[in-house]
Amino acid sequence: MAINAPEGTYDLLPDQKLFWEQFKNTARDVFGRYGYLPIETPSMERTDLFVRGIGEATDVVSKEMFEVLSGGNMAKVLAGETLPAKKRLSLRPEGTAGVVRACVQHDLVPQGAPPAKLMYAGPMFRAERPQQGRQREFNQVGIECLGADDPSIDAEAIIMLMRFFAEVGIPHTSMTLLLNSMGCATCRPAYRDAVRAYMEQHVDALCDTCRQRMDLNPLRAFDCKNSECAAVMEDAPKIGEYLCDECQAHYAQVRGLLELAGIQYVEDARLVRGLDYYTRTVFEVQVAGSGKAQNAIGGGGRYDKLAEEIGGRPTPGFGFALGFERCVHVLEDAGHAFPHAHACQAFVACVDDEVRTDAFALAQILRDAGVAAETDHQHRSLKSQFKLADKLGAQVVVILGPDELREGNVRIRDMRSHEETVVPKDVAAGTVASLL
Repeated sequence: MAINAPEGTYDLLPDQKLFWEQFKNTARDVFGRYGYLPIETPSMERTDLFVRGIGEATDVVSKEMFEVLSGGNMAKVLAGETLPAKKRLSLRPEGTAGVVRACVQHDLVPQGAPPAKLMYAGPMFRAERPQQGRQREFNQVGIECLGADDPSIDAEAIIMLMRFFAEVGIPHTSMTLLLNSMGCATCRPAYRDAVRAYMEQHVDALCDTCRQRMDLNPLRAFDCKNSECAAVMEDAPKIGEYLCDECQAHYAQVRGLLELAGIQYVEDARLVRGLDYYTRTVFEVQVAGSGKAQNAIGGGGRYDKLAEEIGGRPTPGFGFALGFERCVHVLEDAGHAFPHAHACQAFVACVDDEVRTDAFALAQILRDAGVAAETDHQHRSLKSQFKLADKLGAQVVVILGPDELREGNVRIRDMRSHEETVVPKDVAAGTVASLL
């Protein structure tokens, strides 16, 4: 039986891979206008980075991480040994913790320096139940801004994300920007206590998971997909009633800057996001009418305590991530015209086997001149070679036969106009380049 890709993963075939590259290039262009520079961190990190940074009570850490074990370490674990922290590794379930770790490790935000604006793109891994819009290996694009706590950073990043979605072709009318504030270390404890007390009054109506969350992280109950839990939490205390003066002022400035930029948003007091490190501003972009369970295509927020959680100096931060696969689903629903991958601009066709070696050599000359060129490797007839050239998307076919070879010429056919010209073989590369 054939071996297929693991459940929850998929292959990026040439057309999809081409769009993924274009998607990343668009992100580099849009985010680059705002000063964001690329960074790439390892696909695996120490497990305690995610436990300390994301939060032990989150679904990501408690249920969804892939732990990485070498053969020797696996034998030790099976024998009941406990590995030291530096040998406990996990595939990254999200990008923020790794980028903040890199900033701390390499001191990218020294005292008095401007904020570090960084962007990343690559695969993430979560051991979730696969479904449409949710894979075990998936691709994300994200940004992190470390070293500035001003509300303008929050608003700027949200505006930037909406600009990006517009550039890749996601219809503005299909998106809803949800906005909330989760408070800070000063005001959130009282709010958590109020939510916990409310949940205790309605404990019989909550699912088992939310009963566990009640003690560990009651705010996560707002994110529960169970309909009965959602109905209970609808009447839970709202964070806006508990925000301290500084958090209220911060949130008001974010809203004001978004309104100044013409960005529409909906305040959602139940929006908490899924990770523990968020403080103050949180947001999410959802799409309507997709008919899919996973309708969030991007989101993020402020995390002013994360650098300290992983051993760094106090460094405020703000970031977001967006899912490539979910964006693709939205674009498919909108009838987006995706690109097709072509690896051939010019095809060198040989009339018969007598000139096959010369055709092979001419293809090399074209490639050295910067032209993506192909030639026949299967001894096809000339007619079949033209069909192959058309299938490969060649714009030009260079025809080489015994007569042309004796005269030192080649025939060049423009596949769009079907016009043919005869040119000396030594200027064929320049002629082809001029036609592309």
